[in-house]
Amino acid sequence: MSKKGYWIALIDVRDTDVYKQYIEANAKAFAKYGAKFPVRAGRYTSPEGPTGNRHVVVEFDSYETALACYESPEYQEALKFRLAASTGHFVVVEGS
Repeated sequence: MSKKGYWIALIDVRDTDVYKQYIEANAKAFAKYGAKFPVRAGRYTSPEGPTGNRHVVVEFDSYETALACYESPEYQEALKFRLAASTGHFVVVEGS
């Protein structure tokens, strides 16, 4: 059985209007690759220092699917909005 793949993002949104465009645009890629959102911008506490103002974990059926989604033309188009509206840390990781 393949291990799940995840995107983990700790984002600091500077421009909420442009970030909303990112959210609208990324829906195509997420639907195509079967993304699930165990964490999507809920309440948080940062006991060890700043982590941004938006936190997201996106789950995919496999690490390969997570990478394919990130590299897809659909997501790369949406990514332009995220990069214009925010800074942060982003990683694609294989689950245990």
